[in-house]
Amino acid sequence: MKQINRYIDSVFCSQDTLLDEVIASIKENEMPPISVSPSSGKLLTMLVSISGAKDILEIGALGGYSGICLAKGFGEGGTLTSLELEEKYAKVAHSNLHKAGFGKQVSYMTGAALQSLEILATGNNRFDFFFIDADKENYENYLTYCIKLAKPGALIVTDNVLAGGSVADEGAKQKRYTEVMKKFNEVVAAHPNLESVLIPIGDGMTVSKVKK
Repeated sequence: MKQINRYIDSVFCSQDTLLDEVIASIKENEMPPISVSPSSGKLLTMLVSISGAKDILEIGALGGYSGICLAKGFGEGGTLTSLELEEKYAKVAHSNLHKAGFGKQVSYMTGAALQSLEILATGNNRFDFFFIDADKENYENYLTYCIKLAKPGALIVTDNVLAGGSVADEGAKQKRYTEVMKKFNEVVAAHPNLESVLIPIGDGMTVSKVKK
């Protein structure tokens, strides 16, 4: 799986100095090195661009790598609302988005994401694109809120759904969230309000379209 991803990254992703600087800032601030892969980031950019999404909700900001990839997809006409547990991480992410030219188009809500999602739902906010990349144990809860907050036809993209390949390969090293991801994938695949597929890029992404 790693070899395939290295191949995809090397062939389809040219070096991006800006994103390299984001990775450097994450290391400098002693944050976990768990940003999406270059090819996963490119996929996010393409999905936003192809769908024409302009109102995006991101659950899990970290250092802003995925946020920049999402913002690249909507250019000057979109907005990104990003939920991040750690205030320090949100500040680093906002700084990186600002350097990328998207500082005025992004807003951050810090603290537990479920609380922020409840605030957004109460405020009647609606989005046309969602990216979930946070604590795996709450993925199903996040999915429920995303569907509630979705405009008709919105896309919901979820990261790490292959759990290093362990969801499909019993011989692969099991992660603490392997079983959680197995159950989540089954829920997404069978959800009556979603049309979904799993793309084996990076650590795996489900792409779901909310039915109208």
